[in-house]
Amino acid sequence: HGGLAFGFDRLCSLFGGSESIRDYIAFPKNNAGRDVMLDAPSLLDPAQLDELYLELRKPEA
Repeated sequence: HGGLAFGFDRLCSLFGGSESIRDYIAFPKNNAGRDVMLDAPSLLDPAQLDELYLELRKPEA
């Protein structure tokens, strides 16, 4: 669609009479790109990594 198609959230805001599309965005982010409801992205607890058998390898500075 080349970026010209209306999204479902935009259509809902038009039909709902809202002045802001933010009322209809499913997973809104703040200006820094963070999801304030889930505090994401965030650091993982080591227990979560162990549960999923994951290991983080940080690059050497």
